[in-house]
Order: sequence, then structure tokens, then C-alpha cells
Amino acid sequence: MKKISLYFCITLGAIAMGCGDFGSTNVSPNASTTPLTSGLLTNSLISIGGTTASTLPGLYAQYFSETLYTDASRYSVQDINWSNDLAGNGDAGAGMIDLVNIIKINTDPKTAPTAALQGSNNNQIAIARIIKAYRFSILTDRYGDMPYFEALTEKTQPVFDSQQAIYTDLFKELTQAVAQFDNGSAVQGDILFNGDVTKWKKFANSWRFILAVRISKADAALAGVQAKAALASDGGVLSSNADNIGITYPGNSAGFSNPWLSIAGDFNVCTTIANLVTTTLDDRRFAYGKAVGGVLTGVPPGLPRQDAIDYTSAPANSNHSLILDDIYRDKVGTVYVLTYADMALARAEAAELGLILGGVTEANTQYSAGIAASWQRWSQNNAANLATYQARTDVSLAAAGSRMNKINLQRWLSFYPNGQQGWSEWRRTGIPALTPSPSPVNTSGQIPVRYIYPTREYGLNLANITAAVAGLSKGDTQDTKVWWNK
Repeated sequence: MKKISLYFCITLGAIAMGCGDFGSTNVSPNASTTPLTSGLLTNSLISIGGTTASTLPGLYAQYFSETLYTDASRYSVQDINWSNDLAGNGDAGAGMIDLVNIIKINTDPKTAPTAALQGSNNNQIAIARIIKAYRFSILTDRYGDMPYFEALTEKTQPVFDSQQAIYTDLFKELTQAVAQFDNGSAVQGDILFNGDVTKWKKFANSWRFILAVRISKADAALAGVQAKAALASDGGVLSSNADNIGITYPGNSAGFSNPWLSIAGDFNVCTTIANLVTTTLDDRRFAYGKAVGGVLTGVPPGLPRQDAIDYTSAPANSNHSLILDDIYRDKVGTVYVLTYADMALARAEAAELGLILGGVTEANTQYSAGIAASWQRWSQNNAANLATYQARTDVSLAAAGSRMNKINLQRWLSFYPNGQQGWSEWRRTGIPALTPSPSPVNTSGQIPVRYIYPTREYGLNLANITAAVAGLSKGDTQDTKVWWNK
């Protein structure tokens, strides 16, 4: 396995210490030198519904609060090594090396015939490109400019690419991946869609649309082109809750259990979202946490440790809730990557902005459908309650108040508990209006809008990271906005 071991030694900034090419030493003459691509694909997908990538940005989005170790919720600087994500040890970009190898093995004429036994070469490559684009979009949304075109290569000092250039290539990758699918054999190892090409196309097109709306303030023209093209692309987009994309965990002895089960009691629902869904009689409160007597009790964001302990110990707050109701924390469960509700509400915003056709009528239709789908996704099916909720003046687009603010709020609500996406939505819209921690430990006292670059990269790739930092408005800090955050 000489070839694959070398790839796993490559990090974003350098070849890890201790790794090298040991020739044929310890290579069995009877073992295949070509990794099984179905295994690589499975490994790259296992953590796509992971929760670690959601918790920190979920604190910033005020989906969650910490109750014991509260520094992160008070905006202490988090030095996160992105090499772990790229090499396969994190869940924001886990298995990226696997994806690169899937593409290489299916492209190389020497290994492609063997790889084809695991499914059509084109289909394997297309799937790997989609997952890779999805994961890189999460990483660049965290950091902004970062190595992209030279990342995951043998370059030990990759240049940093602008987020604008990265997004342009993400659109290209998602577009070309959809066109690359053929009618060949189904891809094995696909634990997300079981080799269903149409579902992969819907995922790619829908994610392309989400990203298009995300950049609408930075580049409205490109956003409009990509949004329209995504809706018209082969395979379509998510159009009902039957299309919801998620990983279902079997809860077996191998440890493949619903990751929300392992989120400790230090993470609770934040009062910001808990109070909102309770006061508006939003039935999603019965799913977002354990609502008692119709009330979802949260914990205020960013409290000092002792204040948090005192708050959660007080009798009045004895019902403070963990993230999600118990039935959604069961070891057998589904963690969603993207849902029809998310897509419908993004279409509502795009129509309101004029990025796609339909105007007010389309915005109204998609908005109503998105809220209903979000309720139904969480098994909240009381039609009378839904009608009452949608008729509220602070919800209905026909009532007084900013239509766009209402759409943006529903998008923030719909993404819960996906902290990464909720944080991104809040950063670009400012909706809802969040109040920072009353006891911040960062210099500005403001909610972070970016991750800092990993400290280790300064030792591994100093010239390129220095050049990148020089272009940041407030330097390599949590207060520098990423490109699309206007």
C-alpha cells in the first residue's frame, strides 16, 4: 500500500513528520497495491453528518450554549488544525484524501479497470467531486481565503487562493460532476444514496443553489447565473421531504451511532432559539430540544463558567434542554446534511432578490412550502397549529414588516441544528439580531465571523500565509469577514 500511505502523509501545509517513501519494505507481494475505492468512498461519507463541525459555529449562531466549559461560547480563539480535516481526522473535510484517491484511481488507465469493479469510473469520479466540493465549501466558509488548487497535492507549501476563486471553481466542479454521470453500474460503498445517480445530481444541484444565494451580496450577477442554472440542471433539485439528504446511523456495536448522542451535557439549547420557538408557538420546539409543558428552556449564550453553573442549577431552569429531543438523540437516527425545507427557503430568498424568476409569487410559494416542510421534517404535523403559525404577523409575508428579514429568519431556523450553516446564514444577513456574550474573552467582544488560520501553518507555509494575511481587512482574526459576508 505504498501509494496510498504516501497520500495519507500529505497534509495541507507539509508532509507530516515521520512519513516517507519506504520503497517495497513491508509490502506484501500477494496484496493489491490499489485501494478498494468502495472502502474509500464509505470512509469519506461516514462523518458527513458529523456534529463536531456544528458545535462551535452553533455556539456563534446561538443555536447552542455551553454550561460548564464556556470559553468557546465566550469567543476564545480556537486554533483548529485544518490538516486533520483534509487528511481524514476531522468531520468538516474528513476523507478528502480518500476522495482524491478515488479520482486518481478511476482516472489512471492502469487502475481504472480494477476500480470499475466497484462501479462506473465516471460515476465514482463524479461522486468524489461532489463530496469534495461540499466539504471545501464548508472549509472556505470558515476561513475565507485558503489553499485550494494546490491543496491535497504533494506541494508542501501551497499558495492561498481567494475565496472568490474557490467559489468559482466549486460551481464548476458541481456543474461538471452532474454532467459526468453515465448509465454505468452503480457505485459501491455509497452509504448516502446507495449509488442512486439521480439523488447525487439533486444533491449537487441543490448545494450549488445554496452556495449561489450565499454569495448574492458579494456577486449578484454570478449568484443569479448559478442559481438559475442549478434549477435547470439535469436531475433537478430537492423538491419534497422524500429528497432530504442525511446519513442514517445503525447504532451498532461497531460504534456507528447517531453522533448527537455523544454530545455531552455541556452543550444545551441556547435561549435565543429556545425563546423564539416558544414565544411564537412554533411546534419545532418539541424537536429542537426537550420542551416541557410546551416550553423549551434554553441556557443564555456566553455565560462565565460559574454563572452558567448557577443558572442551570436554579430550580426555575431545571428543565434546561440538551440539543434535540430525546427521540432525535437515539443511537439509531438520521443526521441531515441538506433538506427540502432548506432548499425551498433558499428559493424564496432568491425569488425575493430577483436572482430567479417568479418574483413575489414564487417567493410566497416557496416560503410557505419551506416552513411546512421544516415542521414536517421534525414530525410536527398539526395542520391547525401550522396555519396559525404561518398567519402570525411576524411570520406571514403578507403582514407588515420586512419580507426579507422573515425569509432570512426562517432559513436560520430551518438549518438547526447544523451550526455551520446557521452561522453562515447569520453572518451574511445579520438575522436574527444576536446579542454577543455578556462576558466575552476576545478583544473585540463581538461574535466571531471567521476562524483564524491554524497556528502550525505559520511554521510550515510562512511566506504564503503571510501574503494571505496581508490581504485581510482586520488581519488573521475572528473579526475579519470572509469574501461573501458583505
